[in-house]
This record gives sequence, structure tokens and C-alpha cells, in this order.
Amino acid sequence: MATAQLYCVCRQPYDVSRFMIECDICKDWFHGSCVEVEEHHAVDIDVYHCPNCDVHHGPSLMKKRRNWHRHDYTEPDDGSKPVQAGTSVFVRELQARTFPSGDEILQQMYGSQVTQRYLERHGFRYPIAVHKMEGLGLRLPPPDFSVKDVERYVGGDKVIDVIDVARQADSKMKLSAFVMYYYSPQRPKVLNVISLEFSDTRMSELVVVPDIAQKMSWVENYWPDDSYFPKPFVQKYCLMGVKDSYTDFHIDFGGTSVWYHVLWGEKIFYLIKPTSANLALYEEWSSSPSQSEVFFGEKVDKCYKCVVRQGTTLLIPTGWIHAVLTSQDCMAFGGNFLHNLNIGMQLRCYEMERRLKTPDLFKFPYFEAICWYVAKNLLETLKESREDNCLPPEYLIKGVKALITALRNWLKREVTEPASEVPDHIRPNHLIKMLTKEIQYLENGNCGSKLMKSQGISACPSTRSAHERGSHARRTARRLRDQHHHHHHHSHSPKAPSNLDIFEQHTQEVLKRLEMGPYEEDASFNLKVNGKFNKVSTASAAVAERSLDNDLRLVLCNGRIIRADMLGNNLGLCVCLKCTGLKLNHVCSESATSPSTEEDAIQGMLSMAGLLYSHPSEDPSSSQESWWSRTNHPSPDYSKRERHTKLKHMIQEHKNFMDSQGSGSNSSSEAWSSHTHSPAHGESPTLGYQYCETSLSPPLHPSKRPASNPPPISNQATKGKRPKKGMATAKQRLGKILKLSRHKPFFV
Repeated sequence: MATAQLYCVCRQPYDVSRFMIECDICKDWFHGSCVEVEEHHAVDIDVYHCPNCDVHHGPSLMKKRRNWHRHDYTEPDDGSKPVQAGTSVFVRELQARTFPSGDEILQQMYGSQVTQRYLERHGFRYPIAVHKMEGLGLRLPPPDFSVKDVERYVGGDKVIDVIDVARQADSKMKLSAFVMYYYSPQRPKVLNVISLEFSDTRMSELVVVPDIAQKMSWVENYWPDDSYFPKPFVQKYCLMGVKDSYTDFHIDFGGTSVWYHVLWGEKIFYLIKPTSANLALYEEWSSSPSQSEVFFGEKVDKCYKCVVRQGTTLLIPTGWIHAVLTSQDCMAFGGNFLHNLNIGMQLRCYEMERRLKTPDLFKFPYFEAICWYVAKNLLETLKESREDNCLPPEYLIKGVKALITALRNWLKREVTEPASEVPDHIRPNHLIKMLTKEIQYLENGNCGSKLMKSQGISACPSTRSAHERGSHARRTARRLRDQHHHHHHHSHSPKAPSNLDIFEQHTQEVLKRLEMGPYEEDASFNLKVNGKFNKVSTASAAVAERSLDNDLRLVLCNGRIIRADMLGNNLGLCVCLKCTGLKLNHVCSESATSPSTEEDAIQGMLSMAGLLYSHPSEDPSSSQESWWSRTNHPSPDYSKRERHTKLKHMIQEHKNFMDSQGSGSNSSSEAWSSHTHSPAHGESPTLGYQYCETSLSPPLHPSKRPASNPPPISNQATKGKRPKKGMATAKQRLGKILKLSRHKPFFV
């Protein structure tokens, strides 16, 4: 096997990640770091002599400067070629230009006013300037924090991207070399650092990003911890620029919004609104070979000049085209974030980047992957809005429509470009279909939107994000409702589900949770053992846990949900059957105040199956009472033995009742449907059993609640397992409950 060729004074094989320079005499290649030649310095060398050759041939020959207005300063200065961006002549001319004032478009605000709620209500379409950072939630190093301090916290060996401003060219160097350059008395050229992301360094501890950048960020809210793709880190940048540094017009990657804070020094922003006309001009300018010779600010209707001084924070929304001049040595901090307010514009910017063939290095990492994660979460948000009988905010509806179009196009494109960013656990076609369905609900006036308008019900509070609403009780309820709606809207299906079907499905899910045990992990939920959410669709586990305390009571009548109540600690499901007045109530207590005795567990389980005996003379109309006022609690003097006897008696009676019913009713849903929809008999029932609701313990005050338990089995786990129908399942349920009650105490 051939040995690799060795190079340089260090006699090492070629390493693609290290800059090398060729000696024009001996033709050997040398690492810049080994022969003390910086990458940005190499372009100034006309003829290079390595350390061995310069002994005999003298030092390297440098290029001769012939102009101050071209990227290639060796071109003759004969006035035939225009000024290029970033050169010293360009900067001088830029400072002499006049622009409309940034005050015309800037929203001047106090930090405490810049909240997610404010932006959701008023939109985030114009830049915001905050002159005092109090109230923003932003934490930064003190104003005397220096470039040397950055080196101390980040490490001098970190390789950073540096822009040679006069050439508008990117090169790499060690942070220690940049620090040396920065403090040199005579800087040979203008170098600018704008892409030092320090989330993975000690300096990260010194910076807390603004609240809105944290709370609204797609990455923070929707990126799962177990993602196959590496998490994008774009929230913490340190910008170190010397006087006359210039960054030409650009849109931040992926249409991200950006926050900047000038710690010391000054920066001047040239801002252009992202109108359709301006975006078309920008794309044309970006793809032009003479881009560097044309000042884009002159091509548009209005380009606003905005001076950002020490201590000021600037927030730039999606798609704004901007250039930046550093008017004096400056250190600034900034970060980028995607969010729900301008989804359409974000996607537009991304597609433009693709058309312009922007290198991956300058694009948002895994932009398409995060869009799939967001789509999955927004589907939940739309479902929950529909449940709550309120309209999602307009920006979200428009955003989801734009997202659906983009996702469809990406799937089509995969046929020819198989660089897929679809996460493994997402079913792309199904997700698009479900999102489209939700949008159709809204547009067709389903989902109660007509009802909302007639009753004057307002739109959903938009600050309640998906993870804040995502309690497992509500999702369980939605699964039941979704399945019912699905059958209800497809009347051509051979069988409509009976009331018992819906109740049965709910019971099965509860039983499944009982079998799991309190600390068992369910793979479909990506749960950590400590019971917290693994941030699959939540910004914070704490919020999710808090939301789990609010549980839902559903009231179903003839298979329809007629009321849903959030009540204390309990999830209640109530199904009314018209024909007999039989009432099926199902309560599962979410609280766990103290370990219950075996008898308590049995009684609790019976109550879950709805098997508590009540007197035949009880008035059926009492079912209209508040459910908590009718809660049965065993009296203190009720002995264990009596309780056991009573339970056995109840179980036997229930079995007898079942057997007598079993012969007369088959298990088909039609049989039950014909019973429940018969309006002929008005007499009230005289059955010995009435299903009643019992809580194992009184609801706890919110502040005293124990940590929440994991949510129930997901849709994926229960998919395709249709509940069996008829009375036979009630027997099976009873058997299962008795079997479970023999195990050690557990919490539902």
C-alpha cells in the first residue's frame, strides 16, 4: 500500500482543514501556521519563498498596491473600473451619502414592552430599537469587557472566520492571532469577526439572550432532544469589528430575525423593507456578476440609515435587507431565531437562498428538518384551537398554509435530490394531509367558527403555545373526538360507533396506563425517567408539567361531546344514553396524595369502570348536578370487612346483570345505536345500577400538587386497535380491574 506523501517542515500528510502555501522555488507546500503566514496575509504575497529557500533566494516578494477602490489592489488605477464594496474608497463615499432617517421605520420601545404577547398582537414587521436593556431579559458582560477577555473565555486556539473587508473575502485564523492583530499599533488591513458562535464555550454563561428570542425560537420550542440531526446553535454570536468594517447588503440566513446589542463602540445599519419588489431586486442584484460594484441601497425606493450606539439593542424582523458599517471599533453581541409570526417570509427567504445556490456554510443549519418539527407541533396547536372552539390567530393560519406548500415541494424535490431532512419519526405525507384537513376545517366554517362568530367568541389567546396547552388529558379527549368526527363525517362507513365504543376506547387507554406502572417509560413519548417531558414539543418541561395538572372532563351525549370542563385534578368522561337514561361516567384521578390501601384501590378501580351501586329510587335528573357534589366517599366507620363483602356483592350483582343482558343484546354497534336512538319510551329507567363518578381523593390546591405523571399512550401506540364492542367488554374490563387491584398500589 502506497504511503501518503508528506509536506511542510513538519513532514505531515495533506490535511484539508489546514491552510497551506506553495513555495515558488522548491514547489513544496507548507502549513501557514508552520511558516507563520496567515491565510489573509498570503494573498498579499506575489512570490513566496519558504524558510529553506529564502536563505539562498532572499525573502518573499510582496504585491504592489496600485489602487484603493478595487478588491484586487494590483489592478491599475486608470479610472476604468468602478468602486467595489468594502474598499477604503467605498467606505469614504458611503459615509458621505445621505439616507432617510431610521426613525421613520424604527419602533422605539422600552425593554419591558417587547414581549411575545405584544409581537403576536401587533406583528413583528418593523425593526425595534431599545435604548436601555432593562426588561428585555438580556444579560451580557459589563461594558468594559474586552477582546482579550473574549480570548480568555473562548480560548485562543479556537479557529474563527474572519472577513478581509477590503476584499470582501472570508478566511480562517486562530482567535489568538486576531487578538494580536486587534491590539497591534498599525493594523495593516481591516478585519471583521461576525460569526463567532460561542454557545459551546465558557463565555456562553455570561450571556442570556432576550426573552422573546428564547420564548419564540423554533429551535428552543420545537427541536427534540433525540433528533438525529445536530441541534442548530445560532443564538449567541460575538461580533468584533475594527473601524471601517463593512458587511454588504444581505438577508439573515433562513429569514431569521436577529437581535444585536452594541456593548461598546458604534454600528450603522442600512435597512431596506422586504417588499415583493425589493426582494425581487435583491435576488437580481445578488446573482449579478457586478454585485460588488453596485450599491444596492441606490436600487430601491428607500434605504434607511440607523445609528446604533453603545448600550442600544436592535431587533430586526424576518427578511429585512441590511448592510452594516462599523463606524468605530466595536464589540456587539447578537443572535438569530426563527418563529411563528412570519413563517411565509422565512420560507420565501430560504427558497431564495436555494435559487442563489448559497453555500451551506451560510445557510440556517437543517432548516428543512426544523420545518417538519414545527409542522408536527402546529398540527397539535390547530387541533387544540378547534377543541377550544376558537380561531387560531391569522398569522398562524397563513403560516401553516405557506408551510404546507413548502413541505409538498420538498417532498417532490426529493425524487431528484435525495438529500432528505425529513426526521425519522415523522410521516411526511400523513402530516401534510392532516394539516391540510385542519386548514379546510377553518376555511369551510367547520370547527365551530360560524358558531364562534354568532356567539362573539374571540380568537384563541395566541400566547398559549402548543406545549402550554398540551396536557395529556386534553390529548386523550381529542383522540376520542377525532375518531368520532372521522366516523361522523364519513356516513358511508358500514358501522357508526356506538356510545359504548367511545367509552370503551377511553377505558382501554386508562387500563393501559395502569398496566404501565408509575415509573415505566413509554418509548412513543420520549420521556425521561424523572417524569418530565423530553422537550419533544415543549420549550420547558416545567410548563408541560404545570399544564398536566389541569385535567379535562368530557360530557358525551349520543356519541357527541356536548361539554368539556377543566376541573381541578380529575379527568372525567361522561356518556349519556338516551334510551334508558343509563349514565356512564368515567373518572380517573390524577392526584396521588397518599398510598391507598388495597380496598381503596379496588373501590377506585371499580369507580373507573363505573361499577358503584346506587339506589334504584335515585332521581335520574340528579345527573345534572355538579359531579363533584355527588362524589361518594366511604364513611369513616365503614369497616374493611363490610367493604369487602359489599364489593363482592356488587361484583356478583353486576355479573348477573351482565349475563341477563348478554343474551338480549348482540355486540354490534347497530344494536346499541337502535337502542340509544329510540325516542318512543319516555319512562325513566329502574335499573339497579347507575354508573356514578367517584374521585379517590379530593382535588389538591394547585400549589400543593405532586409532580405530574407521564401522559397516556400516544396515537401511534393505539393505532389500528379498534375496541371490541358490546357488554362482553365490560366483563373483561371488570376482570382486568380485579387482577390489577391485587398488585401493589399505583397511581393512574
